[in-house]
Amino acid sequence: DCLLSFATLAVERNYCRPTLDDGVKIELKAARHPVIETLMGVGEQYIPNDLTLDSNSEQIIIITGPNMSGKSALLRQTALIVLMAQMGSFVPADSAHIGIVDKIFTRVGAADNIAAGESTFMVEMTEASNILNNVTDRSLVLFDELGRGTSTYDGISIAWAIVEHLHQHTTARTLFATHYHELNEMAQHFKRIRNYNVSVA
Repeated sequence: DCLLSFATLAVERNYCRPTLDDGVKIELKAARHPVIETLMGVGEQYIPNDLTLDSNSEQIIIITGPNMSGKSALLRQTALIVLMAQMGSFVPADSAHIGIVDKIFTRVGAADNIAAGESTFMVEMTEASNILNNVTDRSLVLFDELGRGTSTYDGISIAWAIVEHLHQHTTARTLFATHYHELNEMAQHFKRIRNYNVSVA
């Protein structure tokens, strides 16, 4: 049933066969979000996009852009495509080349756990700590905002420190979506950090 579902989806939704290897690159061409593209209104179409993550050159991508521009969708579609490929499915893209990932880590959204005495900021920091303590060079790390639960300068400092740690102590492929444009300066100081901006037409 599982394999038949994979095959049926691949045909119906024009998925491609991904290439997986022991390399350190994730390269997606005209990739799409497998869920969002099925929920588009009549006459609307999900806008596909390309992505290259490479532990040796483009390890960390800082993604900025306005609200509702697609930053979060890009992060999630990358994780879903990697997961789908590694479980044996074709994927929503024109082509996909994926260096094997051992773990997918995410820090996404704002939520608290007040009943357990954890504020939004505490939840953020606990999740970030878990990532930093368990990440490997083979991991895929997705940060969708970080440091938003505290003051602006504290938040920027925390976000900068975490990105710097990932660059200096790991080669984990990382997507970091943020409204902190100050983080774009990191690309001038760290050789494997790149800046990308999502624009809206």
